[in-house]
Amino acid sequence: MRKRLRNDILLIGGVLLIAAAFALIFFLTRKEGAYAAVMKNGTEIARYALSAEGEYPITDGETVTNLLVIRGGKAEIAEATCPDQICVNHRAVSKAGETIVCLPQEVVIKIVAETKNAPDMVV
Repeated sequence: MRKRLRNDILLIGGVLLIAAAFALIFFLTRKEGAYAAVMKNGTEIARYALSAEGEYPITDGETVTNLLVIRGGKAEIAEATCPDQICVNHRAVSKAGETIVCLPQEVVIKIVAETKNAPDMVV
């Protein structure tokens, strides 16, 4: 019985060690973002450089639904007209691949590392 318990502990420890190694590799290899791509209804409507600070309103026709703020190389939603305010309470993002989503307004802010004209893949 003791041998089985010891093997279980070794197995769990090994799995945790491998998971920690993958997490460490993931966090150490993330790229800094260069742009905040604003998508509405699945279509990119704007792209702002993270190096240029500013406030950018996101509109739905004539109505401003969200306010994107870029400050210190990070993007965040400062104001939104949605009832839950999840996008406003989300932390600022700056690494490639990070997103902020506002479901009621169908707005996604995605951080990208490359320029808009860069190829999606190399063959």
